[in-house]
Amino acid sequence: MLRRLRDWLFGSGDTAQLPERVRLAIARQQEQSEILIGWVQLVIVVLVATVYETSSMPGGVVQEDYSFEFDVLVIYGAFCLVRLGLAYAHLLRTWMLYLSVVADMLLLMGLIYSFHYKYAQPAVFYLKVPTLLYVFLFIALRALRFEARFVVFTGLTAIAGWLGLILYALGGRGGPANPTDDFVEYMTSNAFLIHAEADKIIAILLTTLVLALAISRARHLLVQAVSESTAAQDLSRFFDPGVAARIRGAAMSITAGEGELRDVAILTVDLRGFTRLSMELPPDEVMKVLQDYQGRVCPLIAAAGGSIDKFLGDGILASFGAVMPSATAAADALRAADSVMAAAAAWAAERRAAGLPPLEIGLAVAAGRVVFGAVGDGERLEFTVIGEAVNFAAKLEKHNKEERTRALTDGVTYALAERQGYRAPVTHERRPGRTVGGVTEAVDIVVLAA
Repeated sequence: MLRRLRDWLFGSGDTAQLPERVRLAIARQQEQSEILIGWVQLVIVVLVATVYETSSMPGGVVQEDYSFEFDVLVIYGAFCLVRLGLAYAHLLRTWMLYLSVVADMLLLMGLIYSFHYKYAQPAVFYLKVPTLLYVFLFIALRALRFEARFVVFTGLTAIAGWLGLILYALGGRGGPANPTDDFVEYMTSNAFLIHAEADKIIAILLTTLVLALAISRARHLLVQAVSESTAAQDLSRFFDPGVAARIRGAAMSITAGEGELRDVAILTVDLRGFTRLSMELPPDEVMKVLQDYQGRVCPLIAAAGGSIDKFLGDGILASFGAVMPSATAAADALRAADSVMAAAAAWAAERRAAGLPPLEIGLAVAAGRVVFGAVGDGERLEFTVIGEAVNFAAKLEKHNKEERTRALTDGVTYALAERQGYRAPVTHERRPGRTVGGVTEAVDIVVLAA
């Protein structure tokens, strides 16, 4: 039970079983918190220095020889600057954080202690100064790190410091304690009321406990959020960015069978001769070639507004206007096709220069209405496009072999792209009335790359 309480309160058990990359992500969040704490400490130094250098006891006598607040604040400010520098350099260690808490409390209690000298009053005088309220600020400051142990340590250090001041005042070395049970006398004179000091200690203790509980709960949420964020970043590499954004922004849980009609353009890309090459090369070389090919093609598709629907071995199926409706889907798909074919020519030239056999890329573009939605068995889902345009694009890509071309589209898609603003970089050859395998009617072919 005590171990579970310790782990729950201090957060040692909520990260031990996490993957290293998640723990590193949480550590980075904590480092950012320490930088924020450092800046807040500097602001506190400036504010406290301003208050105590401009304040005096109305109608009282101030002994300037004991007005050393400015010196203390300068030293503490230098300490905060060093601490902030270490935070930016990621060199803060746990013992330094505890030392920083002790320095905060020494500053505060030292200032409070100095009041009975500065204003020539007995020690019980300083027990009534409002400076003690800064204790709650320092305790709250530790909450920025999302670790309850530092909040607890700050609260206990503050209580220990205040108890020390109380014991000094009661000891008589700072003047008579004048204990009383009369609250009015306590408020109107330099008298000591034990109940008042007990209330202050209880207030500090309860504030510490409440903040510790809140930070403990917040830390669990932080761990969960960082874990899910890290997992989402990893998983997003398996999804098209547009699909990932759609999943994150979904108002309700996505289920299989949901679909929407979309007017889209489909781009299919294929690496020719890759099957034969994969049988000749070692596995790692095969994957390097595939990575090189996909690394060149996919960014061009994404830059033109396309979404990678799936990888089919060495084939790529991309859609334009499916994830997000687009009024220029066909034009964007043809622009992507032009970019891919230019990259394919450059890649072939690089391989020839390196003494490697060039690899050709074939592609096709087709526009039409499809169903875009989630398919799967409920446990594993996949966003995809289904429709005649998808099938037609695949058939056109295969038809490249019959036409002895590298990139094709049909006349209807080409005309639609032109209406959407597409302007061809070169004049494309038209081949009307072609018979495409699997298509019943003759197709007007437009050759995008011979």
